[in-house]
Amino acid sequence: QVQLVESGGGLVQAGGSLRLSCAASGIIASPNTMGWYRQAPGKQRDLVASITSGGSTNYADSVRGRYTISRDNAKNTVYLQMNSLKPEDTAVYYCNLKPMAIAVNYWGQGTQVTVSS
Repeated sequence: QVQLVESGGGLVQAGGSLRLSCAASGIIASPNTMGWYRQAPGKQRDLVASITSGGSTNYADSVRGRYTISRDNAKNTVYLQMNSLKPEDTAVYYCNLKPMAIAVNYWGQGTQVTVSS
């Protein structure tokens, strides 16, 4: 079983920065894609950014240029550096891991990010 444990959320003023981390443990199939999704109250869960085992990245238009996703394959950890935060970035952020060879999807428990204006 795979476990994803997120950390790094919190409250920050607009224009500030936060760094999220997500550590995966268990039997992790590789190659895989790790990513971050977010869900604001009353809205659907949307992709924020993802990164493959090989380092290819993908970003939502709303965060491109402000957020940077990275990963440490040796530690099975993915990071999300969030800069120039806006109140509309407020959401619960979820870590996700998708192995490329099998149809499973793993999720973390979520971490709250709140940006005050």
